[in-house]
Amino acid sequence: MTTLLPSSSPLLIAKEWARRDPNPKTSAFVQNLIAQVEVEAGNDEAKHVLDSLFNKPRIQFGTAGLRGRMQPGPSGMNDLVVIQTAQGLARYVLDANKGAPSPSHKAVVGYDHRSNSDVSSKQFAMYTKLVFEQAGIQCTLLNKYVATPILAFAVTKLDAAVGVMVTASHNPKQDNGYKVYWNDGCQIRPPVDESIANAIIEEENLVPWIDYGCKLEQLKSESDGECHGLSDHTQTQAIIDAYFQSLIASGLVTETTNATNTIASVPKFAYTAMHGVGCPFARRSFQAFNLPPFLSVTSQEAPDPDFPTVPFPNPEEKGALDEAIAFSTENNCDIILANDPDADRLGVAEYCNDRGEWTVFTGDQIGTLLGHWLWKTIGKSSDQPVAMCASTVSSKILGAIAKSEGFRFEETLTGFKWIGSCALSLQKQGYRVLLGYEEAIGFSCGGIIPDKDGICALGVIASMAIRLYSRGETMVRHLQNIHDRYGEFVSNNGYYRCNDSTIAMRIMDQMKNGGKYFDRVGPYDVESIRDLGSPGFDSTTDDKKPTLPTSASSPMITFRFTNGCVAQFRASGTEPKFKYYIELRGKPGETRSAVERRLMEMSGVILEGLLHPTENGLILPSNL
Repeated sequence: MTTLLPSSSPLLIAKEWARRDPNPKTSAFVQNLIAQVEVEAGNDEAKHVLDSLFNKPRIQFGTAGLRGRMQPGPSGMNDLVVIQTAQGLARYVLDANKGAPSPSHKAVVGYDHRSNSDVSSKQFAMYTKLVFEQAGIQCTLLNKYVATPILAFAVTKLDAAVGVMVTASHNPKQDNGYKVYWNDGCQIRPPVDESIANAIIEEENLVPWIDYGCKLEQLKSESDGECHGLSDHTQTQAIIDAYFQSLIASGLVTETTNATNTIASVPKFAYTAMHGVGCPFARRSFQAFNLPPFLSVTSQEAPDPDFPTVPFPNPEEKGALDEAIAFSTENNCDIILANDPDADRLGVAEYCNDRGEWTVFTGDQIGTLLGHWLWKTIGKSSDQPVAMCASTVSSKILGAIAKSEGFRFEETLTGFKWIGSCALSLQKQGYRVLLGYEEAIGFSCGGIIPDKDGICALGVIASMAIRLYSRGETMVRHLQNIHDRYGEFVSNNGYYRCNDSTIAMRIMDQMKNGGKYFDRVGPYDVESIRDLGSPGFDSTTDDKKPTLPTSASSPMITFRFTNGCVAQFRASGTEPKFKYYIELRGKPGETRSAVERRLMEMSGVILEGLLHPTENGLILPSNL
């Protein structure tokens, strides 16, 4: 069976696809489209649908794996794409471990609740297990829905060579994803990701090795139709128990937390799972931290693939917490904790009595609160040197705290695979890594896993809140106290819509100014520049080469100004967006409102002077 070339017609690709597809529903849908196109030569609608499914590039195996719309065809998330991906992944695992299967070749797979009428995360996970076993790789399929942090933990707990979590995290309901972890429990990164991508598109891996659909139906007929025998309930429960035992043993559960019964003023917590899988794990986290039970936002508690109250189930999106805020206001709650659907991210909001309104904290603000708390409660008394890390587009305040307090701080590229990789490297150097975070509300506390973990982080932030309330403070007030001590850091992060990727590259070239770079933007003097494109440049190093990895396809440019402002620019790798991150550090004694005014004035000059939005056809989201 040959693999059709990309130049083949959409009709020929569709025919081959329908023949290989193990899913009777999606195969029949494609066959019906083919019939309409062939029999009804003038059926423009059928031609359009067929073209939209089979005349697009294959879904790319990119950051940590796959993510895309659940639909037939090589550009979508479906059973055949998952089988092909799993076969390439299994082949790479064997090749990376000297080829032949052995007892050391283990895999672990988890899944969330995403589905439509044709496909589901569960079925993707079952096919993945069948593929691994066909390759001779022992595979554990975790029983029922699990949070992504549990899967990441399971990789190292089981000493697996690879882990797969089937989830699209906070993406819209139409999407699904296939996130891959390597044997260290961290998301895959170069060169492993590229090698896996190449293995997937090899002809022998694009053709199903066996009739997986028939195999799955056979297993269903031998059981109750649900294939419960494919998953391991006992082992799954043991892994979950071990995760929470590791959380308790990490030192994150403090004596203050254990004394909640003696505290007169305890905040009342509300929790939302955003129609995801997080609620039972969040409850278990509160138990592990010895916290009083939270109230669950009932309308968003149960896993629901339709996400009826939040079309974009991401706690950091504007309006995403409206349902939780209404619930919390009605029930007199003080603090809202929100996980995204796979519970690897954490959103936080607090009701401010003095202002009579809710404050929704940004990812940088949560990271600041967590970093300061972990240093004060654990880091200062640690018998190991302490380190923390954050992505380069996150706030610089954690670095300022580290410099003042004397612990190590490292910046990384964007993406938690780089944060997790940095944390693992620091651990090997003997550091106790208390926090890794990114501004997109991703936090890893205590070194339990080298990946973002909304289950652990919510326990830490709730513990902190209880301590603060016991002494008459709120989180908002405490955050201001931190800024009063270490300085005001005010951010203006956003993006322009950029539908043409060549425009983004053109803007990057314009900012390079022919390799001379700008030493001034408007009235503002540039102190230093770092260019993480190819070949790379950093004006602060002796050899003018950046210490962070460079990339021709994912460039990022950072301007540091003499007045303490840092402006960073990059094109999104997954969305048609050109992103900017601008942060200004206040002067000693300067109020936050004054810093905000200066930042907004400066942002306007920087964005206009460096990006030329009108000239380059950039569109603000508010103008769409």
